[in-house]
Parts: sequence; C-alpha cells; structure tokens
Amino acid sequence: MKLKLFTLFFVLGFFSAISQTKVSGYVFDENNVALPYVNIFFKGSTQGTITNEDGKFYLESDETWETIIVSFIGFEVLEIPLTKRVNYDLKFILKEEASSLDEVLIVTGKQSKKASENPAIRILKKIWERKRQNGLSQFKQYEYDQYEKVEFDLNTIDSALIKSKLFKGMEFVFEEVDTSNVTGKTYLPIFLNESVKKISGDNILKKEREDLLGNKNSGFSNNQIIIDFIDDLYSEYNVYDNYLKFFDKSFVSPLSRTGIQTYNYVLSDSAFIDNKWCYNIIYYPRRKNELTFKGDFWVNDSTYAIKEINLQASKSANINWVKEIYIEQEFEVLSDSLFLIKRDYFLSDFAFNKKEQSRGVYGKRTTIYDNYKFNQPKEDPKFYDKVVYDYDKDVYNREDDFWENNRLEALNKDEKGVYKMLDTLKTVKKFKRLYNLGSILASGYVEFPSINFDYGPIFSTFGYNEVEGLRLRTGGRTYFGPNDMWRVEGFMAYGFKDDKFKYGLSGKWLLDKRSRLTLFGGNRRDIEQIGASLTSSTDVLGRSLASSSVIGTGSNDKLTNINLTNLGMSIEAARNFEIRLDGSFRTLSSASPTFSLDYNDAEAPSGISSEVKQFESRLSLAFYPKRQMTGFGVERKEKNDNFARLFAQVSRGDRSWFNSDFDYTKVQFSYIQPWQVGGFGRLTTSIEAGKTYGEVPLSLLNVVPGNQTYFSIYNTFSQLDFYEFVTDTYTSMHVEHNFNGRIFSRIPFLKKYNLRAILSLRGVWGELSQENRDLSTTGNPVEFTLVAPDSRIYYEYSFGVANIFKVLRLDFNFRGNYLENPDARKFGITGSFGFYF
Repeated sequence: MKLKLFTLFFVLGFFSAISQTKVSGYVFDENNVALPYVNIFFKGSTQGTITNEDGKFYLESDETWETIIVSFIGFEVLEIPLTKRVNYDLKFILKEEASSLDEVLIVTGKQSKKASENPAIRILKKIWERKRQNGLSQFKQYEYDQYEKVEFDLNTIDSALIKSKLFKGMEFVFEEVDTSNVTGKTYLPIFLNESVKKISGDNILKKEREDLLGNKNSGFSNNQIIIDFIDDLYSEYNVYDNYLKFFDKSFVSPLSRTGIQTYNYVLSDSAFIDNKWCYNIIYYPRRKNELTFKGDFWVNDSTYAIKEINLQASKSANINWVKEIYIEQEFEVLSDSLFLIKRDYFLSDFAFNKKEQSRGVYGKRTTIYDNYKFNQPKEDPKFYDKVVYDYDKDVYNREDDFWENNRLEALNKDEKGVYKMLDTLKTVKKFKRLYNLGSILASGYVEFPSINFDYGPIFSTFGYNEVEGLRLRTGGRTYFGPNDMWRVEGFMAYGFKDDKFKYGLSGKWLLDKRSRLTLFGGNRRDIEQIGASLTSSTDVLGRSLASSSVIGTGSNDKLTNINLTNLGMSIEAARNFEIRLDGSFRTLSSASPTFSLDYNDAEAPSGISSEVKQFESRLSLAFYPKRQMTGFGVERKEKNDNFARLFAQVSRGDRSWFNSDFDYTKVQFSYIQPWQVGGFGRLTTSIEAGKTYGEVPLSLLNVVPGNQTYFSIYNTFSQLDFYEFVTDTYTSMHVEHNFNGRIFSRIPFLKKYNLRAILSLRGVWGELSQENRDLSTTGNPVEFTLVAPDSRIYYEYSFGVANIFKVLRLDFNFRGNYLENPDARKFGITGSFGFYF
C-alpha cells in the first residue's frame, strides 16, 4: 500500500443509526459450539446471510420483517419472531433433527477431495468443463451498459468521537451515518463517485473499448491521488479465473482448478432461483494465513453456470491494512440458458489493525450491467484502438436529467444526502486543514492555491554526504491544476561542509494533447553519484544517492560535480509508445580531493585534464504495454505497476558541438517485467545491456551500480561499492520473487506473524577496452585501477523477510564471487520501509 492510502485515514469514528430491520447474533449447537455457515434469512424473502467461522452473523433490510429463519442441514429449523426493528447480540441454539442424526452434515474440518465421495466436487468439475461456454466469451462481439457507484466511508463511529474536539464545528456530518448490512458497523460517507460507461468488445480481435459517458463525484473530487487509488483498488476480475487479484495479491478463486487443494466444499442445499434449479455449495479454506475466501455459491443444474456467489476473505489471510473483503455477484438468465453478470458488489474495510473494534474506512463499489447486445461487428476496424487523449470535460458536468435517466440503480436516501453534506463539509475551515494535512503526507508538497504554487518535495529537505556534509534543500513547482499544460520546477540546496550552493530549474510544455508532443528543458548545477546507475540520467531535477543516504557501508566520496543543460522533445506516437529526442551539454569534474576523474589529454598544457565538457544527443524509445495513466496534462501519473517497461536509447557524443572533448556512440537497452505467478506471489525480472563505441574517460563510462547504503534498492548490487566495476560493454540481470507469505504460512510457529519471503539473484558481465583503461590512467595518487567483471559473471543473491511489523523489510545479501577484490564485502544486510497490502 502506498502512502496515498493514509489520506483515507485522517479522520476516523463511530455512530449508530436505524434502518428498517436489523438483526445480529450468534448460532451454537447444544454443546455450545459455534456453527459456521448457518443460513439466516427473513421469512418470506430472499434476503439472507450465513454465519462466519465464529458463528456470528449480521442481517439488515430496508423493509420491516417480523420473523427470521435459522436453518442448517441436520438441525431443526428455528423461526424467531422479531419484537423490535433492531435486535442485536441474539443467541440461537440449534438442535439436531431426531430423524436425521445419522445424516448430519458437518461443515467444519477437512472434506473429501474425491468426486466419488463428495458431490460438491463432482459439481465443481462440471463448472470447470463448462466455464468457457458461459458469459461473454461465447460471442464474437458484445456491448453492454455499465453503471458504477464507488463510496468511501468512515466506520465504527462512537459517541465519544462525535463529541470529541476533532469534530467540533462539524457535527452536522453525523446526520448521514448509516449501518452496513455486511458487517453491522455504523459508517459515515466521505466520498461518492458515479460513472456511466458503454463497453464494447470483440473476442476475435481480443480488444475492448470503454467509453465514459458521465462521471460525478463529491468529497475529495479534486484530489487525483484519491481518484487514482479508487481506480487501482477496484480492478476488474472474473470469478471463473483461477486467481482473483486484489490489492496486488492473488487470491485463489473458489472456482479455480486448484481449488480442491485450497478449499473444502460442501453441497448444502438445492432450490429454484428465478425459475432455475440450482445447487448451493459452501466452501471454506483448508489452511489459515493463505489468500483465500469463504462463502457459498449457487450453480445451475444444467448449464453449470454460477447464478449467485459471495466471497469473504479469510480473516487470517496474509494481507495488511484490510480487515474485511466481501464480494457479491448476481447473474441473470437470457435466452433460457445464457448466464451474464447483472450486479457486482465489493466491500473492503481498511484499518490499521484487524481488531473488531478498530476504526477504519470502507471502500464500496456497486456495478450494474444491462442492455446486452451481441454479434454486431463494427464497420471501422480502428474502432477498438485506444487513443492517447480522450478527455471530455462535458462528461464530468452532466445535468441531473442525465443521471436520472442513466442510473441503473437509484441512489438510496443516505447516498442522496452525501453530495450535499460533502459540499458543505468542504467549506468548513477545520476540515480544510485536516484535508490539507493528508494531501501533504500523500504528495510531499505543501499547496498554496492562491499563488498556484506547491512547495516541496518536503521529504528531500535534508541529506548528507562526504563532500557536502549536511545538505539542506528547498524547492517548488507551479500548480494550477492536475491537467496543467505547462509546469516549471526548481530547487536550491546548500552544503555546510563545502560551503556551496546548488540549484536546478526545469520546464515542460505540452504542445499537443492527443500526440502528447512535449517540449522540455532546464539546467542543474549539483553534486551527483554517477556510479549509481548504468544509464546516465538527463533528468534535470533528478535526485541522486549523493544526498539521500545519511549512513552508508563505506566512504561515499566518489562524487561528481555536474553542470547539466538539457533541451528536447517527446511524443507518444501510439498509446504507451514514447519517442524522445534531446540534447544535453555536461561539464563533469571530481567533487572530492580523494576521487579522481583525470584523463590523458594531448591538447592540455600538462597533458592531463580534470574536467570533461561534452555535448550528447539522444534518441530514446520506450514502450509500456498495459500501462494505465491518469491525468491529461503535461505531467501524468501511473495508476498501475503491473506492466512491462522496454527502453532503448542511442546516444551520440560529438566534439564538433560546443567544443566538446570526445566522439562516441553509446547503445543501451533495458527490459523490466513483473509476473504474477498465480498464488505463488510476484516475480520481477529485468535485463539491461549496453555498449560504448569510441574512447571515453571514466566519467563517460558505464559504472556497474553499487549500493553503499543500508537500503534495499532494486537494480543495484548490494555488495558492490561505487565504481568497483567499470565497463564500456555490459549485460546485467536481476531476478526477485516475493512469495507473499506462501512459505512462512506453512511454518506453524511463524505463520501468525504474516511474514513474506523474498528471494533475489543479481548478476552482471562486462568488458573494458585497454584503450579506455589507458585513457584514465594518469598517475594521480588518488586514482584507482579500473576493473570490469570480464573473467566471469559477477553475481550475488539474497534472502529477504518482508512485512515485519507490516512496514519493514530486511534483505540478507551474499556476494557470490570476486571475493579476492580489496575490501570485498562478503555479506551485508539492507532494509526498506513501505506500506504495502
């Protein structure tokens, strides 16, 4: 989970409200043993629920009901009259049926995996056989309307919070408090978003198009971070898939082909639903601490299509900050045998801990599907091609008539009041202060809307290195809105040890929205650790490891003075395919008396130069398949991170420009790919290669990125010092796999801690020509011998433990070879902090 999640938690609370009928309680057998998965429903209705693993249930209806039914196979049915509209903490005792004592069905413990012994398994195998014949996949083309309603609510609000100083002056918000029909907790809406879309797809072309027809929201409507979080939170899923991905975690679907190894299945009941005879199957996990669900589903007896299903994440599931996940899906029947999704409901309860009484934030999404059309091909073959720019401001300003005609599900009384309440809340000064605090923590910038300026990033204010000592940094950017067509940024820094000021200034201008033709340029005079990356950065305002680490494994004195001027343009020729052409002029020299960048120069009076002046032009190609972006201005943000990154660059150094010192050509390529490996976690692989043609000194060579900090940094080598290996031809590979608790959940004394194992392997091979070695061999007393990993591939590996106290990761790193190098670090521990689901 990223820092932006905390903007959802900046106010928390609890209150009680009354709807028509509410019932909660527990169900036990005669031995006072809690009974899970017992059916509870209002008599004469189809509104019901089942008890959880502890026998607890909560049931709510907008209508008034006088009786509830409690039923369980092998036990007598209870009919309980309701004397009040609100009945909490009831206790029911079920007695075994005398006539069926020999047939009592126990839905606890291990169930048989064999179809010959368990009828639920026979039905499950039929579902697998027929799943590709159900739903949209059986048509060549399809269309449907989609209405989506997303709401965020504070939950568990008590009278103490209502009367607290926190809400003084904002008491009116509690007039909108309601109670969840899933968890039984009271909640207060703080955000509501509605959207209407037209979805079109072609199964032959394997393409889908989404047209947004209308969007309306309130609450945090102008905070793009919250909007991004919602979009990323509610990714699409299909219950027929083997794995369902939520919060960057892959849960095993109860309909998965591997489900038999993960779940227990029990055939519980059969009944007519919408004139279709269906079987009811209860499922629950075989083991704790795995990413699983519990619940039940109804499946048709002839098509073996799912009619209804509910999924509730196991409380022991290895996932942070989420106390509850609950999903309901309903399918409708068309043409007597076609089952299509009709309604999808998703609820998640975010909280700092999983205690029952802890406060948190609900995230709820309701999606309605209607007006299906099939096998109507589009005349234009480019209909499904996505465009880079599709922003239409009118879509976000629809009149009330549009919403009355296009809502596929009407707003309830509480939802209708949300817009008015939230609009009023935003005018309260105290709320504005709380909101601004959350925004600062999430973005790192302090906003000054009156002058269209943001101060920051505040997290870069302090730094330390061997050359500058303590470093202070201040900066800011223009900000008129999230879709600014231009932006100017700048910073100024001061080092107390070298007594020097540094600065940077850059600007970007989006000339064309559809092609994203952008001009950019700027200048930076600063200190940089060039040995931290194989690909040299031309980002004028880029941070470097020179100023970010206070404590390291050794002396961080191999630093470079850089004066960089850059000017260029970029264009997104096709969606997620970017072309960039730029030119830069750099002046590079050593920033430390203990580090030499000297090189032999026949044109210098002494035959040796200490400064490189170099013009370089670059052509860069970048492709990010399946990347999703938000915003339409000069700066956009990535909504997802599960996409590949392919990058290729040709750089040309030319002495004929600006009296530069060297002629050379540099070719580089990198490919980073994340892989979701089913329920076994997430694998990330990367490969990078490059070659420099021509003679260049140390400051222009490719340094294998070492890591002398105590932080785990992907694509660096934790056991290498800066400049330990230097190349002009190289290939590197990094592999990292996060098992997401799959290993530790099987170890009895460790599984309760929800730890996550991470394995990593890193390797690099490279060469350095004798001509380039000789060029940088000047006899300077502080220069060092340039070494490349050419005799054998350098490698290192690590074993990591993540999710320590939910925020800490420790990596135990081992150096595989080149142990004979002076001061080689054979073993080291690095770590990182982060908020992840």
